[in-house]
Amino acid sequence: MQDFTNEIIDIDSLPRYEEAPLKALSSKYWNVILINIVIVLLLLVSGVYAVMWIYEILLPYSYVFAIIYILFAAGLIKIYSISFKRRGFTVREKDLIYTSGVLSATTTIVPFNRVQHVALNEGVFSRMYKLGTLEVFTAGGATGNLKVHGLEISEANKLKELLLKRVDHAG
Repeated sequence: MQDFTNEIIDIDSLPRYEEAPLKALSSKYWNVILINIVIVLLLLVSGVYAVMWIYEILLPYSYVFAIIYILFAAGLIKIYSISFKRRGFTVREKDLIYTSGVLSATTTIVPFNRVQHVALNEGVFSRMYKLGTLEVFTAGGATGNLKVHGLEISEANKLKELLLKRVDHAG
């Protein structure tokens, strides 16, 4: 039987994830985000104008709605722009780090020994720009899973293979 130990760990000596240099997502991913935003905004404006036309309130309030809508669209694009610039990832010896967030930063660290499966997905618009989404499924369930959008497909494939090799060695 092994001797049980439960030593104190000096947390100041642990590696700091904040110091890990993050790699930005592909700049082409911003085009995919913009396409998605434009589609949603067009559907939204079409629906609102259809309701306004049905209830015959189109003429007196259309200018007010147009101004509010333009301000909303500009704000939405600005928020997504900030969000895009704050996303990044890095692979360390024993884990994968992903950071995102607009109002509050969220950092997800996935240790390789928790990874159960890695998948690579391409959306319709992402495929046009040769981009993919790397999905990392963990033993922690849905809350521990990680999606890294906006990776060049060649880089995503390399990262997928690297993660699978690290998972094999970690297990």
